[in-house]
Amino acid sequence: MNSDTYVMLVAGVAALGGLLFGYDTGVMSGALLFVGPEFGMSAHEEGLVTSTLLVGAAAGALAAGRVADRLGRRRTLIAGGLIFLGGSVWCALAGSTAVLAVARAVLGLAVGAVSIVSPMYISEITPAAVRGRMVSLNTLMIVVGQLLAYGVNSALAASGSWQWMLGLAAVPGAALAIGMFFLPDTPVWLAAQGRHDAAAEVRARVGATAEGTREASESTGEWAALTAHRWMRWAVGLAMLMGLTQQITGVNAIVYFAPTMMNQVGISTTNAVYTSMVIGAVSVVTCVVGMRVVDRVGRRRLLLAGLGGNVVALVVLAVVYHYATESTAMAMVSLACMAAFIACQQAAVSPATWLLISEIVPPQVRGLGMGIAGLALWVSNWAVAQFFLPVVEWLGGSLAFGVFAVLGLVALGYTRALVPETMGKTLGEVSRELQSRYSAT
Repeated sequence: MNSDTYVMLVAGVAALGGLLFGYDTGVMSGALLFVGPEFGMSAHEEGLVTSTLLVGAAAGALAAGRVADRLGRRRTLIAGGLIFLGGSVWCALAGSTAVLAVARAVLGLAVGAVSIVSPMYISEITPAAVRGRMVSLNTLMIVVGQLLAYGVNSALAASGSWQWMLGLAAVPGAALAIGMFFLPDTPVWLAAQGRHDAAAEVRARVGATAEGTREASESTGEWAALTAHRWMRWAVGLAMLMGLTQQITGVNAIVYFAPTMMNQVGISTTNAVYTSMVIGAVSVVTCVVGMRVVDRVGRRRLLLAGLGGNVVALVVLAVVYHYATESTAMAMVSLACMAAFIACQQAAVSPATWLLISEIVPPQVRGLGMGIAGLALWVSNWAVAQFFLPVVEWLGGSLAFGVFAVLGLVALGYTRALVPETMGKTLGEVSRELQSRYSAT
């Protein structure tokens, strides 16, 4: 097997972490329509059940980087897959709102861990020339997982079997654990453990240079390095900002609650589930487009274009959703605006932000820094899931979407001012550029 094929294989298996992540975020949008009435959930309780996973994910993301530094990226992903498998079965067997919330919190530990370690693994084991496409494969698998979940929801909508909707999430968890068992760890981690021969062997297998391995092997402790070096704190801060940017315009408000929002304007429960298929299909197609251009256009330019498109789509959505209750046609226009938003998000914002997180954090503080960035991402995700429906009840859907549009303008501003371009650079080169830019003078 040549190096190009092997790189695709390795990245594809690791990207199964994105698949389980995506399936879980997508499946709740449909399952809530059935589990909510069965358990008599209020809007607050629906938000709670959705957001408890995100609390677990925030904790999992923060801890995963340090665990991955100690145990290795490979073993951390295996553990994440196994925990996800067990948590999915527990969710399917839940008999009350409280039990379901706890089970989803445990599930979240795995989701948060793999969401950080999967792109970390891919970025460390693939050559710089294809790193953008390979890390974006993780993003593609997220939206494929969401589409798969929407398909399962649609297939099971007639029976209302939310238990099977949630329980089938065990399949991608098992696939990740089994697949990673047969793959090597990354050269960066192997070098940090002093296993330089093994690191060289993996680099030769994938056709990569020694990018970032020297810096990792020279690290004297992540907390000490982060405390001692101003530029590393800036780098981690930028990675945190990218995590926030991934969520700030409300992508998961639409992913989680689009069927609920359509149901609220008069679309039947069954048809509301089917509308999520539109969102999922658009996500997959546009994410493929993003993968094809991210190593040509550049991360920064792609991110700016995507955020601009998000703002426009949200402004139009805020206007038309106001009239959707009175008109099926306007409800369909609202769905089209959601699809346009998702297209900009998945073609540009999501691939760019996930990729920048994996590239910006220096090798010397890799585990700690990506854990902190993951915490920022998942806390903002939790806030959206927890408060979106109550805010809709308070302000109305139109104003809620308008708030996201304003936040998108804020994101455009700080992205233009602060985010560097990393396209075509090795991880070591990115670190040296950040050091030059943000070291104290």
